[in-house]
Amino acid sequence: MRHYDVFGVGNALVDILVLTEDSFLKKMGWTKGIMTLVDSETQGTVLTALEGHKKELRSGGSAANTMIALANSGGTGTYTGKVSSDTYGEFYKKDMENAGILFEVPPVSEGHTGTCVILTTPDAERTMLTHLGISSTLTVADIDLERLKASSYAYLEGYLWDIPSTKQACVLTMEEARKSGVKVAFTYSDPFCVHRSREDFIRLTKDYCDFVFCNVEEAKALAGTESKEDAIKFVSSLCPTVFMTDSSNGAFVSEKGNIRHVTGFSVQKLLDTTGAGDSFAAGALYGLAQGFSLERSTKWGNYVASRIVQEIGPRLSVRLMGRQEEILGKA
Repeated sequence: MRHYDVFGVGNALVDILVLTEDSFLKKMGWTKGIMTLVDSETQGTVLTALEGHKKELRSGGSAANTMIALANSGGTGTYTGKVSSDTYGEFYKKDMENAGILFEVPPVSEGHTGTCVILTTPDAERTMLTHLGISSTLTVADIDLERLKASSYAYLEGYLWDIPSTKQACVLTMEEARKSGVKVAFTYSDPFCVHRSREDFIRLTKDYCDFVFCNVEEAKALAGTESKEDAIKFVSSLCPTVFMTDSSNGAFVSEKGNIRHVTGFSVQKLLDTTGAGDSFAAGALYGLAQGFSLERSTKWGNYVASRIVQEIGPRLSVRLMGRQEEILGKA
């Protein structure tokens, strides 16, 4: 069987990207800058209200965005998520494979493929309205243990913790990875995920994780502090290696409690923060899989994230494969 750099597990969602105004969010009553789970009727109401706006489709979900950006950097990966045999499901599989990621979870005939309406305002903030659809029925039976064992890293998203069956699939993946010597990387995904499942996330981090990916707000939520320094110290006390992004300030990386700051890259024009954290994780995982140092892996993560925020949506329009030495130098 082919070897993969990363075995990804997460929600399989078709992203519907729409540029809008703050006034639209206020009119609809949505809290800006966060992800909200909605039912299909609510999402349909939002899409109806957006009639006349340009919409773009992408295969997505947090961990899926990471896997696609990983392939863009030159990494290899296989992704596990659940779709239906509807039009969106067919689009999802084809789009993932066109991006260079293996996606072979059999579609199901009932239900609808999950969708996420991503509303991006002029300040580049994104507000996400997610209908999980059939993605919430992912189970332990969908985890291909042979492909997991043929991978260097398992990467899982915190959004899996919202549904019992996806939670079980997450734990099984982590347990089997540890048994097989596959490194486990977990992203907290969103401060609201952390608040909803704080004690579970602490336990997962301590018992299973070799690597954690989070941003400052997620780390603060887990640590119960307003200090980013104390936050990363707390997460670092639970996990050997922690990557904590800090927006334009770059990122912090901790190895066995030794915390270093790695500067970011300048951004000419900030257009959309969708997928910034996902892209950082992709860059860092690529670096780790290629044997980069932690600092160099973090630096590449910073670069990939700096490029994605200059795009609309979570997909890079430029190819980064083979450009690491050109961009980072030989150091």
